[in-house]
Amino acid sequence: MAHSDRLEDDVAIVTGASSGIGEATCRAFAAAGADVVLASRSEEPLREIAEDLKAEHGAETLVVPTNVRGEDDVDALIDETVDAFGGIDVLVNNAGLSRGSDVEDLSTEAYETMQETNVDGVFYATRAAIPHVRKRNGHLIFVGSFAGQYPRSFNPVYAASKWWVRGFAKSVAAQVGDEGVGVTVVNPAEVRSEFETTDGSTFAEVFDEDEASDPAEVADAIRFAASQDHSSISEIDINRRDKFADGF
Repeated sequence: MAHSDRLEDDVAIVTGASSGIGEATCRAFAAAGADVVLASRSEEPLREIAEDLKAEHGAETLVVPTNVRGEDDVDALIDETVDAFGGIDVLVNNAGLSRGSDVEDLSTEAYETMQETNVDGVFYATRAAIPHVRKRNGHLIFVGSFAGQYPRSFNPVYAASKWWVRGFAKSVAAQVGDEGVGVTVVNPAEVRSEFETTDGSTFAEVFDEDEASDPAEVADAIRFAASQDHSSISEIDINRRDKFADGF
């Protein structure tokens, strides 16, 4: 997709911004003229990315080290953004992770880590951002997953968390859509990123370039959704072209 200038001077928060889809989304937003707030637990990569965005696009940025599992961290992220830029146009709920696989062997710690990151963190950020996004007729964007649409034998708990994200987003749209808020769910399948597979290796290590989507492709879909002035792009699925050829 060609970049649009419709995000010129918009303020966009991206969680999980230090790598993969999050980093690519920050770059896409900066290229489209947005001010970008980068949030993740890893501060140094965020600062390096922010420097790139400034050098390449002249983008105004704000780095806010954030653990989305912490309610206070997320509230501080929203408050610092509003203090710095005066409001919020776009929230991209991207932070997420996977742990373990088989339910019978999954530790309580792994379960709680997925729950707190993929579910609680999305709730905290959305709750805190809604009043500000509403004021600007902006967008709430949720990075879901193919795993949130179909039964997933590889990791039922991760899949369930993404089913929750999708259901939550759809219901938030029903609640605030008539107040001028756009809500989009973006569902990638395999993406060549630092996201971990069930055995601990990363998707970037497991898949060749022609075997999975590139983070920039997902970022372009997110940017497209955020650039709509009046419509709300309800859902975008991003799959490699042979995804359904031999089952999934």
